[in-house]
Amino acid sequence: MDPTDALFATLFETPALLFTSVLLLGLIMGSFINVVIARLPRIMEQEWRAECAALAAADAVQAEEPPPEPVHAEAPAAPALSLSRPASHCPLCGHRIRPWENIPILSWLALRGRCSACGGAISWRYPAVEALTALLSLLVVWQFGPTPQAAAALVLTWGLVALAFIDADTQILPDDITLPLLWLGLVLSLWDLFVGSRAAILGAAAGYLTFWLVFHAFRLIKGKEGMGRGAFKLVAPFGDWLGWQTLPQKVRLWAVPGAAFGIALVVTGRNGRETPIPFGPFLAISGWVNLLWGQEITAAYLNFSGIS
Repeated sequence: MDPTDALFATLFETPALLFTSVLLLGLIMGSFINVVIARLPRIMEQEWRAECAALAAADAVQAEEPPPEPVHAEAPAAPALSLSRPASHCPLCGHRIRPWENIPILSWLALRGRCSACGGAISWRYPAVEALTALLSLLVVWQFGPTPQAAAALVLTWGLVALAFIDADTQILPDDITLPLLWLGLVLSLWDLFVGSRAAILGAAAGYLTFWLVFHAFRLIKGKEGMGRGAFKLVAPFGDWLGWQTLPQKVRLWAVPGAAFGIALVVTGRNGRETPIPFGPFLAISGWVNLLWGQEITAAYLNFSGIS
């Protein structure tokens, strides 16, 4: 037997080893997701600024005017930011995080939530995201077992964790995450991994168009936007991963807690009536719950309502 096949056979036949491996993988991915959450919006802003500067320069050339001067001409250009560069460092003092200071959860506990160089506080959210990602990864494998469905569901889960926190922080749902998830769901439908291609295509179209119509209907009635356009692109992957039939249930699971959360913020005075609320986290939770337990929830609902 090939060594790789032997390794996977051992994992599949030993639940303790399988779940331990998934736990460690989830922690590692949680650490990487922290980087994505922190840097991807800044990378997008950097790209937007560069595009705006290029358009301004092109307009100036076309109008035969001198190009606009940068706001801080004396400041050196900042190095391009990416997910891998520069290396992880303390945002307060610039101390480069050493490998033993970057072990998920354990390093934060050992350092007592402080930078080893300047003593500045390290947010508790870093280990929280790592722990959450590990827990969700375990639940995925517990539900699907060591199957191709589990591997695909892990990718979707990690993408949803990143999207939920980015939207909570910035009210942005990056295309760099939503669109690959959309295309991955369509590709997986070729093998009927969750649903077939027909259901996936109809699901993606129905998910996008449903929220597109809600968006424009709200804007027509109220004269303002009621949600971000990124929501369309986040619902579309749920449609092509799980089919159009699950969309009503996703809307219920998203709308009820989302509305309750928004009302609670207004009642407690933390938000005004006009303050926008990031619905990405609620959409992500709704889609993930449907991914794992959609059929059970539907069966329970039908049984409760007396529908056979």
